[in-house]
Amino acid sequence: MPAPLREAALWNVDIETIHRDDGSILVRQTGALGDHPVRLSDRIAFWAETAPDRVWMAERGADGAWQKTTHGEMFTAIRAIGQALLDLDLSVERPLVILSENSVAHGLMALGAQYVGVPSAAIAPAYSLISKGFEKLESVRDQITPGAIYVDDAAPFTDAIKAVFPDLPVIAKTEGSHDFEDLRKTPVTDAVDAANQATGPDTVAKFLFTSGTTGAPKAVIQTQRMLCSNIEMTTDCYDYLRDEPPVILDWAPWNHVAAGNLIFNTAIYNGGTFYIDQGRPTRDLMAKSIENLREIQTNWYWNVPVGFEMLLEEMKKDPEFAKFFFKNVKIMYYAGAAMAQHTWDELKAASITATGEEILLATGLGATETAPFALFMTTPQPAPGNIGVPAKGLTLKLVPNEGKWEVRVKGPSVTPGYWRNPTLTAEAFDDEGFYCLGDALRFADEQDASKGFYFDGRVAENFKMSTGTWVAVGALRGKLIDALGGLVRDAVIAGDGRGSLAALLVPFRPEIEALIPEGADMSDADLLAHPTLVEATAERLAAYNKTAGGSSNRVPQVLYLVDPLDLDKGEVTDKGSVNQRAVLRHRPDLVERLYSDDPSVIRP
Repeated sequence: MPAPLREAALWNVDIETIHRDDGSILVRQTGALGDHPVRLSDRIAFWAETAPDRVWMAERGADGAWQKTTHGEMFTAIRAIGQALLDLDLSVERPLVILSENSVAHGLMALGAQYVGVPSAAIAPAYSLISKGFEKLESVRDQITPGAIYVDDAAPFTDAIKAVFPDLPVIAKTEGSHDFEDLRKTPVTDAVDAANQATGPDTVAKFLFTSGTTGAPKAVIQTQRMLCSNIEMTTDCYDYLRDEPPVILDWAPWNHVAAGNLIFNTAIYNGGTFYIDQGRPTRDLMAKSIENLREIQTNWYWNVPVGFEMLLEEMKKDPEFAKFFFKNVKIMYYAGAAMAQHTWDELKAASITATGEEILLATGLGATETAPFALFMTTPQPAPGNIGVPAKGLTLKLVPNEGKWEVRVKGPSVTPGYWRNPTLTAEAFDDEGFYCLGDALRFADEQDASKGFYFDGRVAENFKMSTGTWVAVGALRGKLIDALGGLVRDAVIAGDGRGSLAALLVPFRPEIEALIPEGADMSDADLLAHPTLVEATAERLAAYNKTAGGSSNRVPQVLYLVDPLDLDKGEVTDKGSVNQRAVLRHRPDLVERLYSDDPSVIRP
């Protein structure tokens, strides 16, 4: 007998599908989006009054103990910080830039700015700390002309600040021109309330920068209307959060829309508690996440697929950890990459073994420009990949494009555009005002849109082979990654204008070292050329190609990337997603090797 699904109040979906004379299709929910405030700070004030002693956010202190800030303390702090930022003459034309990673102080600074109508922009620390130059950081500066900088610790950012922001005040917990703790003690005047009341749906709440996969990072406007409508869409979907405030443990950086809007604001909107996870889904840092998950029982858990894989490893070693982890979880959400079928199956099996119940595991679709929650699936699925149906208040537009359905969206959570860039803004919307995501979707059931959709690749990534056959790069990457069974983190597909496909493989070293125990002490070059890896890759590739179908799905030759992807060249974003075109453009020699007789090329 199948295990019962764990009970969780979720949305009730009623989908309307409209086929239009121009060949496009509109898909939307018939129900109206619920009421929501005109500014997010109204919810902050509500919870500060309703549950002032409930923990809003917590982070580990130097002694390892959780340092907690309540909803009431948060409200008091952001009003004082808002006053201090007004005193520094910050405004929408002179916003606040935040260079640090996630922290309580980071969150307070962003909300303090937002409270008085000053946008903030959290910038990927990699732009300051990893980049060999500061080109992307300079692009950020030139687009939004900031008025002040915030960093937790100024020391690591000294070079970047001197090079890019030499004349701006620096607010820091250490060594800044303005001390963060002093800002928290700023006496509040009537100017703060006046500034807050002057904010409304069209007020710019923050700027989020795209990761630059198509060039320089773009400043995407995030208005109060976007934030408030989008978090109501999220709460409508996860309806149980209205009565069961979220308990969240999360590591994802707030300069990304999923973490900085969806996860961060879910706790605020629903009076929940956000524990900052200093771990990461890497071999070096996952132990910290697991340590935290041994203390904090979440009721809504998000991670990337590799993070879930590492959790499964720990659950196999320690069944009691699995029982503790699954005790309160109502939904598990994966994003950031495709999930392998074996990971999907093992997670479901682990939840059933630990609790006797299946826990919903799902994913969705969104973008920085959609704030991001746009589509989500709440019906249990037999396999990963179904991204669901549009949220209430959003209309999905599907446009025929080279045999695929290009997806566009319209609704209150969609950005009005890119800051100070009317040309780029105009290019992003069609003549009906729908934002063009650049993604393609396919129906799970062509006769019933309520069954959801599958991601069908980036329109710009797809190409034609010399035979005239189109290659759906996104779908192919997912199949190939899954077939190689954890050995690769991603794959770059080559074959534009050629008679056969090939792939450059981004290795996942932890899995490769598990295959080759002595590999931990090897260089990347030696490890990736190891006969055991070559043989395993060839065998798995052969098994894949045997059932792959036509030439647009078969991959006869692959090559592991020894040199890491380059952030400065745009080959990889700071969150780890791969820019296919940039890799192919910057590594033509490797593409030519794929199609040569070079013995380093792996063939089944």
